[in-house]
Amino acid sequence: MNLSERLAQRQGPAVRPVPAPAPEVPRRAARNADPFAGVKRSVHQGLLDALGPKLYDAHLDQHELEQKVTQTLQAVLQRDDTPMTAADRTRVAQEVADEILGHGPLEPYLRDAGVSEIMVNGHDQIYVERDGRLVPVDAAFTDESHLRRTIDKIVARIGRRVDEASPMVDARLPDGSRVNAVVPPIALDGSLLTIRKFSNDPFTVNDLISFGTLTGPVADLLQACVRGRLNILIGGGTGSGKTTTLNVLSSFLPDDERIVTIEDAAELQLRQDHVLRLESRPSNVEARGEIAIRDLVRNSLRMRPDRIIIGEVRDGAALDMLQAMNTGHDGSITTVHSNAPRDSLSRLETMVLMAGVDLPQRAIREQMASAIDLIVHQTRLKDGSRRITHITEVNGMEGDVITLQDLFVFDFHAGVDEHGRFRGSLRGTGLRPGFLDRLADQGIYLPPRMFGMEEVAR
Repeated sequence: MNLSERLAQRQGPAVRPVPAPAPEVPRRAARNADPFAGVKRSVHQGLLDALGPKLYDAHLDQHELEQKVTQTLQAVLQRDDTPMTAADRTRVAQEVADEILGHGPLEPYLRDAGVSEIMVNGHDQIYVERDGRLVPVDAAFTDESHLRRTIDKIVARIGRRVDEASPMVDARLPDGSRVNAVVPPIALDGSLLTIRKFSNDPFTVNDLISFGTLTGPVADLLQACVRGRLNILIGGGTGSGKTTTLNVLSSFLPDDERIVTIEDAAELQLRQDHVLRLESRPSNVEARGEIAIRDLVRNSLRMRPDRIIIGEVRDGAALDMLQAMNTGHDGSITTVHSNAPRDSLSRLETMVLMAGVDLPQRAIREQMASAIDLIVHQTRLKDGSRRITHITEVNGMEGDVITLQDLFVFDFHAGVDEHGRFRGSLRGTGLRPGFLDRLADQGIYLPPRMFGMEEVAR
């Protein structure tokens, strides 16, 4: 018996060796280095040396600045003796111009009309949303500091800040696109940036009909409800298109009314003449100066509004919104995150309780039943499309329960086609809404056949 056998006999039954831990897989695949990184740095520095303070001259408008940057950029590139093709030279010039004038590697996707959302998961991983689906793109920031400079540029334009003391921020781009940024130490793997794009030319109701979001008769119903001063609550999940639908419903508002919009980050694009836009403000470094949505709602009641449009209620502002709807400000519209029309009311009830007012449950529900006339629920489906799935009327109270009735419901039973897209559309339930008489009193008439059981044609 050899030494190892004697040791094994003394130690008892053999113990299986513990396998070595598998090597850690890097979270992101390494990217190929940019062959023109040195050229871009050199050209960038030459541009800064040539223009200097003019890049930050507040009296220079954007068009003049772009012209000066383009002219100087071409001159600096001509002096550079690095061998490059014409295509490479054009690409380097565009990327340096994007860095100086825009948002670096994000700029091509901000210009791309087919991209609806941009998601930066650290400096070396960028995803975009096309046609409702997420796809990675071959673009990256140079390093974490490059990404942080871009975030700082975005938030500084509207007087916001993001740092270790305040590591989360909501902001917006000049075109109204919504921006959310999260930086370390909250973001463990590097700064995160999400941009929800909005077109300079906002979607119209005809666009939503062509997308399949709603149908022609449903659009006629919603237009009648807006003009008839019904209070409308738009519900849905994140990215379901609530704000887009809110924009379209707001386009139905008459031009002769005074409209007050209240938002966290201003993104509504109303085309009426008499629009007053209010935006909330976070607290400063000393934890002072915060102006919350609730403060703006209360203040708006003193501004003689005909309509109050709230981008989204997510806290105690829900109570003030219900009070406004119940005190003569009919025709108000707002959005809320929810999974279904019934859940919209449940969330609203919870947010009313967040106001810190000791109200009995029945009183809150009576306020909601009296204030809200119509719930529009929207969903982003598995095929990436955004569809309105419920048009629901709030009838009133039965005991302690708010009664609802669906007027239109999306037909999921129609299945999907060979491309995986849903075939269904909104179908009328055959129930006559109780608000038809209210609309008729204001000279707005809807044909009863609109709510029939037959499928609503596009």
